[in-house]
Amino acid sequence: METLETIKDEDIEHALLKDIPLAFAKGNMIMPLKREAGHLKAAVADDKGVLALRELSAHFGLKPLAVYTSPGVVIDAVNRFYGQVGSAEEVMDNITGEDLTSVATEFEKPKDILELTEEAPIIRLLNAILQQAVKERASDIHIEPYEKELDIRMRVDGMLHRVLTPPKIIQDALISRIKIMSNLDIAEKRLPQDGRIRLLIGGRDVDIRVSVLPTTHGERAVLRLLDRKQGLIGLWEVGLDKEDETLMEQLLKRTSGIILVTGPTGSGKTTTLYAALNRVHTEEKNIITVEDPVEYQLKGIGQIHVNPKIGLTFASGLRSILRQDPDIIMVGEIRDVETAEIAIQASLTGHLVLSTLHTNDAPSAIIRLIDMGVEPFLVASSLVGVLAQRLVRVICPDCRQAYEPSEVERSYFDHAVLSKIPGPLMLYRGTGCDKCGGKGYLGRIGIFELLQVDDATRLLITERPDAQKLKSAAIAKGMQSLRSDGFEKVLQGITTIEEVLRVTQKDVVES
Repeated sequence: METLETIKDEDIEHALLKDIPLAFAKGNMIMPLKREAGHLKAAVADDKGVLALRELSAHFGLKPLAVYTSPGVVIDAVNRFYGQVGSAEEVMDNITGEDLTSVATEFEKPKDILELTEEAPIIRLLNAILQQAVKERASDIHIEPYEKELDIRMRVDGMLHRVLTPPKIIQDALISRIKIMSNLDIAEKRLPQDGRIRLLIGGRDVDIRVSVLPTTHGERAVLRLLDRKQGLIGLWEVGLDKEDETLMEQLLKRTSGIILVTGPTGSGKTTTLYAALNRVHTEEKNIITVEDPVEYQLKGIGQIHVNPKIGLTFASGLRSILRQDPDIIMVGEIRDVETAEIAIQASLTGHLVLSTLHTNDAPSAIIRLIDMGVEPFLVASSLVGVLAQRLVRVICPDCRQAYEPSEVERSYFDHAVLSKIPGPLMLYRGTGCDKCGGKGYLGRIGIFELLQVDDATRLLITERPDAQKLKSAAIAKGMQSLRSDGFEKVLQGITTIEEVLRVTQKDVVES
């Protein structure tokens, strides 16, 4: 009797899946494989699957051919391969000519959206867009109205690309559908609105943050996708090198002080903070966060969602947290002097505080706090470390190829670094393949600079220095800059020079 340990792409006849509903496959623990030699071949896990296969075979006028495997393999294959059936573009082709202005007014919870194939056209289109976004690992979906067209773009590995240009006539219906799913007011078209959707997409639990904004050509929507399972990663997985990881772990063992993570929007600051919390979380510690919004649910950690409409700001939330006997506090972002001062007081009274700031590098975070109005001596006495970061795209492992760099490319590396490399310098790039969609990159990783605030740095802070002076002193003591860490990852074959140059700025110190 034939058995399978894993189900590969070549085992599947994708056209067959379009004729067999996902709900049937899931409910009966059966993964249809292919039609061959008068038989319908399918992977099954138990007798229920065998019975379902007999029923399916009779429907297609074929004989059943069962291949046994484990329930886990069946479920994984169903989620994976049904997720590949039908892109948003194909759905758009199928619904052309139907009544595109019709929109359902209710959305039933608890169903995997892959099962909703028989719903109204707009619902099917939005489901296909969401499904495609998850399949392509998109972080954001942009629905952008213009005078005569509607653009739908997705951000994959930090880069936006167009996936669909549906007819302008469906614009209002599509936005209304998004509003219904995220519990927003469909009648309000003049003011910005924010909402949230939680869905199962291909067996994955996905949180979607929705922002709707009125523009001159209609409402614009941006949907940010957060895979709830991917939020809980280890500190070593974000991209810190061994030295910085060891230093970061030492800082996280402290019982008081402030650790800041800095960088622009979308640089992975929140993921790093969650990784840090994941690292220090134990049953003996009381950890409370105040966030805007709460992106990932962390078991055993108290999380507060900021709501300025009712007066729950970062500052007021932080004040309340201090009455809850916390050991570690995470503040989503320090946005004003009031929040900064409460965070500093919390750190000085025996709490470890983690937070973020929007600055270009680690030393600039210190200057930013002082510019906000915080006294330099308070910054010096409370701050223990600043981690600046960016995200660079990772070279696709399937089409990664070595090449000898040009003289210009060699010039980006220090002579001391090059002298340690045995033989000729070889760098890597992706040539583009099916797995990475021809881009040459697959996924992202962080590059970092970690500034430890020691006694010498504290003395320097009280003198109100500029960021460049702080950076020079930190690099002299061994701090690796963002660009240096990026080039280190280039030499390791993880990313490319172009990626590092794209996300970092040249500093006077390094020139």
